[in-house]
Amino acid sequence: MHWSVSLPLLGSSMLSLATGAFARDKHYAIMDNDWYTAGFVPYLIALDGDVEVLGLASDTANSWQPQVALHAVATLEAGNLSCIPVYPGATWPLINTPQRFQAWETIHGKLPWEGAFAPENKTFEAEGNDPTSGDPNRIVKAAFKEGFPKGKPNNSTSAANFMVDMVHKYPGQVSIYSAGALTNIALAVRMDPQFASLAKELVIMGGYVDLNLLEATGSIMQADYQSDINLMIDPEASKIALTADFPNITIAGNVANQEFPTREFVDEIYQVRNPYSELFHDYYDLSFPFWDETAAALMVDPSIATNQTSVFLDVDTSYGSPNYGNIHVYQKALAPAGIREVNYVFTVDGDKLRQRIKHALQYPKSCADLS
Repeated sequence: MHWSVSLPLLGSSMLSLATGAFARDKHYAIMDNDWYTAGFVPYLIALDGDVEVLGLASDTANSWQPQVALHAVATLEAGNLSCIPVYPGATWPLINTPQRFQAWETIHGKLPWEGAFAPENKTFEAEGNDPTSGDPNRIVKAAFKEGFPKGKPNNSTSAANFMVDMVHKYPGQVSIYSAGALTNIALAVRMDPQFASLAKELVIMGGYVDLNLLEATGSIMQADYQSDINLMIDPEASKIALTADFPNITIAGNVANQEFPTREFVDEIYQVRNPYSELFHDYYDLSFPFWDETAAALMVDPSIATNQTSVFLDVDTSYGSPNYGNIHVYQKALAPAGIREVNYVFTVDGDKLRQRIKHALQYPKSCADLS
């Protein structure tokens, strides 16, 4: 009788304590990216790592924000993940425009990858490429190889407002992931002086250092790997975000070039068939490294970093500089005023990264699992 009476009471108390601890320890993320047909792997990695994705945000980087927002909606629909909202971000960088960007290239040299600021090319668009330059609000349906979405982004608020609201709702628990331009994050920093400090961290894909000689002596493709378009599309936003008082900033720059997909790896994943493994098999470009996936894996499991250091980091915002939009790093004794320390990752455990990608794609979460 003693146990039959006291256990339920103890269980109720313990359940309440456990629930409170779980709520405090829960890891949330807002994932900001220039989404595309095969761009779903980062949020699948997050979900597979028990990170609750509060929402996706869209930005202008590889293509214009309205196009990539619809890619986000479409890829979520493909895997029954429409319970995750997509919030549209800023279409335009803080200052930069295609004309301004191309004028800079005239003086300082062309980038092998120009992202959304590449000259408009109707032929490429007709062949299924996302739009560049021209009207930023046009939608190229031919690029939606995952299927054109039935739904739309959530226009109840902007991406920056959503980020601010969520870090206030879950202080210290929300990772801000950015694998595109940092415009939305910079806007959130400027809108709310508490935003950065209330977040758990900022994890970005981008920020290459000491690769200029490789750009000059390697192939055009090798130079392409170092095109820091995520920062260069909006240098001013990059500086605002990367000097804000986030508790931690992790930079997946050079390390994002470490691991490349192979046809064997893609075929191995495709042995378990589902909509995501099929899209990955059919449309993931084997020419490029696991850029966004590396940053997502570091957000989920920082222990996959095998070599990293702390440095002070700045972003060059001088339009007249050949390094406009690139980062420069310093040791503390030599750092200029107004910049902060960040965690710069050099290498990751490639096997662990691949295992995370593989499991996330073969056994993707759906809204039924998240509910």
